[in-house]
Formats: sequence, structure tokens, C-alpha cells
Amino acid sequence: MNKPGKTAARCVVLLSGGLDSAVCLAQALHDGFEAHAISFDYGQRHKTELLAAARIAKALGAASQTTIGIDLRAIGGSALTSDIEVPKDREESAMSAEIPITYVPARNLVFLSLASGLAEVRGASALYIGVNALDYSGYPDCRPEFIASFSATAALATKAGVEGRPLEIRAPLIAMSKAQIIRHGVSLGVDFSLTHSCYDPIGELACGRCDSCKLRRGGFEAAGVPDTTQYAATSPKRERGSP
Repeated sequence: MNKPGKTAARCVVLLSGGLDSAVCLAQALHDGFEAHAISFDYGQRHKTELLAAARIAKALGAASQTTIGIDLRAIGGSALTSDIEVPKDREESAMSAEIPITYVPARNLVFLSLASGLAEVRGASALYIGVNALDYSGYPDCRPEFIASFSATAALATKAGVEGRPLEIRAPLIAMSKAQIIRHGVSLGVDFSLTHSCYDPIGELACGRCDSCKLRRGGFEAAGVPDTTQYAATSPKRERGSP
């Protein structure tokens, strides 16, 4: 923690409104940073997460929150930014078989670029992102190789980097399981009821059936932590009317 009277170092935190990004913000604050959150309204169908991001930023005590609008629907190619159906009721083996249709092309590449710009303007020395390589999502822009490559690129492409003050890209959750992330969040005082992870919400309710909901639910169960998420479907069987 910072000593009394000492100005805290600044960081920027990518805050989507989901479970992982909330823990990431809590970690940045625990590390002693003055944390500035950045969120993106990119045309996603699950805009409920933006409401969650605002709740989380306020509850955890972010110094500011900036929301940037980008229309990734103009590119499409993802179930999150087009009318492609979101996969439901899939087993973990199916989730890990290939890069899913919920992958948004270039999303983290764009997000990190804009967040790096905000970090430079804010005078931040670090940038936190809650990517996780152990989820079954298999997204290519959540891998350690991508984070390392972007960090090197940012050092070459920014004024701060060229002047010898490269931005440090931190991905503290990248090697954690979902259960480990949840337990760590509990230790940091994260209120997970404020977060939203669903890819295809029904109003403000999580669908309970998409990959993200299933990974979230399984993570709480494995962590031994009560899941307070409000799901529209308690199970696929019940959703189909089976006993």
C-alpha cells in the first residue's frame, strides 16, 4: 500500500463488467495503484455488462471510469456482434474443441491499443487485463504469447515507451482456473453479485446455458463459494421441460 501523503502510481484496468475483470480491478487496487477503469460499448449483444462495469467501478473505488464506443458490429463475424446464434448447453469438451463463434475478431487487440492510449494520457505505468488462458473458450487473444507480443509493440508505438517509460501490461489471472480466480476475488473483497458474465442475457438475467454461464457456474461450484447469479434457466433439462 502507499505511504500516507505519497501519490499513488496510476494504472488503467480493462473493466468489462465480468467476473475476471472485477477481480483484476480489485488486484490493481490491492497493488496500491490509483486505478482508472476503461470499458467498451462495442456493439455487443450483452450490454448488461456495461451496467455491471459501472457498479463494480463505484463499489471497488476506481478513480475514474471511461467508456468508449466502438462499433465492432460493422465487422461482425461473432455471435456477440452479429445475429449468429450463441451456442448453448455445450459440454466442456465441445467448448475446448475449437475457437468458438463467440470469439470477437481483434477485440483485445483493439481494446489494449485504446487502453494504452488512455494510460499514456493519464500518466499510468501499468495496464491490467483480466485475460485467462485456462478457460475453455480458447480465445487466441487471451494467451500469454499475445500479451507478451502486445507489450513489446506498445513499447515501440508510444511516446512513453520510446522515452524509456514503457507501459507494463499485467495479466494477473492468466494462469488461474476459474475457481482460483473466484477464491482470489473473495480474498480481495469482490462482490460477485455485481458482475455479469452471460453472452446472451434475458433482460438482466443470465441465460444459464451459454459457455460463459456454464464456466461461471462450474467455477463457483469448484471454489466452494455460493453463486448468487440470477439465472433464467437453472439447468438445460429444466429449460426443455424435462423432469
